Amino acid sequence: MDNQNQNRQNNQNRNNQRGPRQFTERAPSEFDEQVVQINRVSKKTKGGNKVGFSALTVVGDKKGKVGVGLGKAPDVSNAIRKGMSHAKKHMITVPLVNGTIPFRIDVKIGAARIMLKPAPRGSGIIAGGAVRSVVSAAGIENISSKMLGTENKISNIYATLEALKRVSAQADRTKERKLAVKGTK
Repeated sequence: MDNQNQNRQNNQNRNNQRGPRQFTERAPSEFDEQVVQINRVSKKTKGGNKVGFSALTVVGDKKGKVGVGLGKAPDVSNAIRKGMSHAKKHMITVPLVNGTIPFRIDVKIGAARIMLKPAPRGSGIIAGGAVRSVVSAAGIENISSKMLGTENKISNIYATLEALKRVSAQADRTKERKLAVKGTK
């Protein structure tokens, strides 16, 4: 009996030496990070089912930069981390004119069709869930949009990102044209 009490007391001393759990504070990120969708996927294998997760994430700085990432992993936290990492590596710059995009654009990618249209100041973001997450992370304050075709969030987000890429490319071309015309005068 004496031996059991001594073991119990040794265990308590060991636990007290460890102290309370220490949580490290993460530095606040300069980006706005959103998890849009988490999918549980399973695959039939010889040994049974292999379960994994995919996480669709959007990262933006609310000043014109936005990125989208799709992370896949056996657990949710790693899938989110991979998605965020991919989104930060593949960010695009969106031209903002008075808090909106410079002109209307229609994009069709796969089954997703997206229409983005500039809106007057004060109208806010008029967009569905998938498009809303991308344009708000980019810092667009006034925009009107419509999702046509599929309701798949992944397809709609990638189509929105492609639309913003095309807006950026077109804005760059018009800026170059204006500079070329100025140079000839």
